[in-house]
Amino acid sequence: MNHSATLRWMGQMGLWVTMGHTTVSIDYYASPSADRRTAPPVPAGEVQNVSAFLGTHDHLDHIDHESWKIWAENCPEACFVFPEMHREAVLRDGINPANAIGIDAGESRIIGDVTIRAIPAAHEFLDPDAQGRFPCLQYIIEGNGLRIWHAGDTLRYEGMVPTLRAFGRIDAALLPINGRDGVRYRRNCIGNMTFQEAADVAGEVQPRLVIPGHWDMFQDNSGDPDAFADYLDAKYAGAVKCRIPKAGEAFSISAAPVV
Repeated sequence: MNHSATLRWMGQMGLWVTMGHTTVSIDYYASPSADRRTAPPVPAGEVQNVSAFLGTHDHLDHIDHESWKIWAENCPEACFVFPEMHREAVLRDGINPANAIGIDAGESRIIGDVTIRAIPAAHEFLDPDAQGRFPCLQYIIEGNGLRIWHAGDTLRYEGMVPTLRAFGRIDAALLPINGRDGVRYRRNCIGNMTFQEAADVAGEVQPRLVIPGHWDMFQDNSGDPDAFADYLDAKYAGAVKCRIPKAGEAFSISAAPVV
């Protein structure tokens, strides 16, 4: 069996992952906006052959409700995966309740050839509700002999790195690098890891490949992917490979050989 996957970075934290016959779209922000610096690589109305649309949390550039409404109509067989506490907001998009898959930290779902596992994300805090449900998640996508980590929007929090290490080898990761500051916090723009923090998490978890995200979309909430790549290389001596793809660029990865 050819243990490979195709990744396609879609701008911001958007990532399409194809494993076997299954393609999942994670955090794809496809709605047009005057604030965008990166155009949607595929207009929402042209998206097809996606088995599942995943959102890590209920912010516009992660669960894009206007696009989810389109996909609910144009992709009627697709599943929609999201933090369970956002179910009401998702169902208002017209998604068939049978296809609406709420998930929480520690849970997993199988869709086609892919297994989706969830752990908490701290954006900017963990903030579980009274039922212990988390508003923001990270996803581990497994299939075809590979494991992909999508960090969503998060800061590093106590226990996060051991949780990730417990999954075993991670073949590729998408991490936010836009950071946070007082200016953004005062206008209710909550933050993520700085590029240094993201590089340190990557250096400790050691995915075989890391992609920096959340830097290209909005002028006032950006980051420097080249600084991330340089810091990662300088501090971890090339132990983790970094790739900075263009929005919409697709590339394949293969499973590491067993030694």
